[in-house]
Amino acid sequence: MLQKTSLKSNTQIMLIFALVVLSAPIWLTPIGANYPDLLQKFAIFGIFAIGFNILFGLTGYLSFGHAVFLGVGSYTAVWSFKLLTMNVIPAIIFGTALAGIFAVVIGYISLRRSGIYFSILTLAFAQMSYNLAYSVLTPITNGETGLQLNSNDPRLLDAIGRSEEVIGIPSTTLFGLSMKGYSGFYVCAVVLILAFFLSLKIFRSPFGLKLLAIKSNQTRMRYTGFNTRPYLLTAFVISGMYAGLAGTLMAITDPLAGAERMQWTASGEVVLMTILGGVGTLIGPLLGVGIIKYFENIFSALNESALREVFDFLPDSMADAVVFLTHQFVGEGWHLTLGVLFVVVVIFLPGGVMEGINKLNGWIRRKFFDGENNVRNNSSEVDQKVTGSAGEQ
Repeated sequence: MLQKTSLKSNTQIMLIFALVVLSAPIWLTPIGANYPDLLQKFAIFGIFAIGFNILFGLTGYLSFGHAVFLGVGSYTAVWSFKLLTMNVIPAIIFGTALAGIFAVVIGYISLRRSGIYFSILTLAFAQMSYNLAYSVLTPITNGETGLQLNSNDPRLLDAIGRSEEVIGIPSTTLFGLSMKGYSGFYVCAVVLILAFFLSLKIFRSPFGLKLLAIKSNQTRMRYTGFNTRPYLLTAFVISGMYAGLAGTLMAITDPLAGAERMQWTASGEVVLMTILGGVGTLIGPLLGVGIIKYFENIFSALNESALREVFDFLPDSMADAVVFLTHQFVGEGWHLTLGVLFVVVVIFLPGGVMEGINKLNGWIRRKFFDGENNVRNNSSEVDQKVTGSAGEQ
C-alpha cells in the first residue's frame, strides 16, 4: 500500500514538473524571460544544480570543483562534432561518460578527506584542470581561443553517404531537428525532466536514505561497520555525470568550449544556486538557477543610459546621484546585487527560498484554514451542548 502511494505521488510530481517545464515559454512571457537562449540556460544550469544537490544536499560534501566536469563535457561534445557527427546523441553519451571517468578519479582521491579539506581538494583539481586547459593541453583544448568547429573538420559519420560538399559550418541536430531556438530548448527541457526524475528516484530510494544517514552522522555509521566510501564515491560520480551532461548541452546549443567553464567561479555559481534555492530539496536548486540567471539577464543588461531613462522623472542633481549609486549594482557590477541577495537569504532564510515558501505556506494555513477549523470545532461544541441540554429537559 505504501509503495502504491509513493508511486502515485512520484507520478503526480513528475506530471506537474513536466507541465511546468514544457510550458515555460508561455508563463515566462510576462516577465520577458521567454526567449530561447535564456530558456536553454535555465534548463542546462538546472541539470547542473540538480546533480550538485545530489552530492551536497544528500551527503553534505561541498565540492568547489564541479566545473571540471562541466568543461570536460563541453570539450568532449565539441570533439564529437568535429570528428564524428553533428548529431547530438554521440556527444551526450561521450561527454557524460568521460565526465563520469574524471569523477571517479577525482572523487577517489578527494573523498579520502572530508569537510573543508575535501572542498579544498576539489578546488585544487578544478584550478589544475583550468590551467592545464590553458597551457599543457592546448593541442586538445586550443588554449585561450577555445575549441571551435571548422568547415574542414572530418565528421566521419556525416561524410558516409554524402556526395556533395557542405559549405560552411553545419549546426548541431537531433536526427535533423536543429538545436537552435525553441527546438534546442525543448531538447534540453526533456533532458532536464529525465534528470529530475532520476534525482527524485535517488532521493526516495534506500540509496538516498543511506546518503542522508551519512550526512547526519558518518562516524556513527562507521562504528556499526558500515563502509561509507562506496556510497560517497557513487554519489560523487553521479553528480559529476550530471555536470558533464550540462556541459555537453552547453556545447550542443553553442558549439564551442573554453577553459573558462572550468574556472572556480563556475563552481562557485552552482554552489550559490543550490544554497539560494534550498540545499537538500528537490525544487530548491532549480529555483536558485531561475533567480540567478534571470537577475543576470536583467541587471547585467542595464547600463548608465538605461538608468537615466528610468530615473528621468527626478531632478537632474538627484537623478545623477541615484544613477551613480544604482550603476554600482547593475551592468558589470550586477554580482554585487547577487551578493546582497545571497547575504539577505542566508541571514533571514538559512534554508533558502524553499524555507521562505514553506514558512509562507504555514502562515497561510494557520491564518485561514486553522481559523476555519477552530470555528467549526467551536460550533460543533455549541451544538453538542445545546443538544445535551435539550435532552436533559
